[in-house]
Amino acid sequence: QVQLVESGGGLVQPGGSLRLSCAASGSIFSIYAMGWYRQAPGKQREVVATSITSRGSTNYADSVKGRFTISRDNAENTVYLQMNSLKPEDTAVYYCNAEASQYDGGYYSNYWGQGTQVTVSS
Repeated sequence: QVQLVESGGGLVQPGGSLRLSCAASGSIFSIYAMGWYRQAPGKQREVVATSITSRGSTNYADSVKGRFTISRDNAENTVYLQMNSLKPEDTAVYYCNAEASQYDGGYYSNYWGQGTQVTVSS
């Protein structure tokens, strides 16, 4: 199995910054992509930022472009999300995601972390 463990959430004032971390562990052969999603109360889960391993490419939701930065430590199977200029509308539970295969030639499956709460409030 593959486990994702997130850390770094908390309460921050508008305009502040937070850095989320997510480490993948377990039986991992290859990771195709890692990313961050969020879900606010009463809303559907939405993508925040993704990073494809082989290309080194990243994608962001329009609402966070210029404020959030996703980065990777591929050697440690870790993904980060640096969040700056936070707004109250960024308040949500943030989930880490990884598309990983557990053996050579195996199919890729989606794995999720348990989520970490980010609250932006004065």
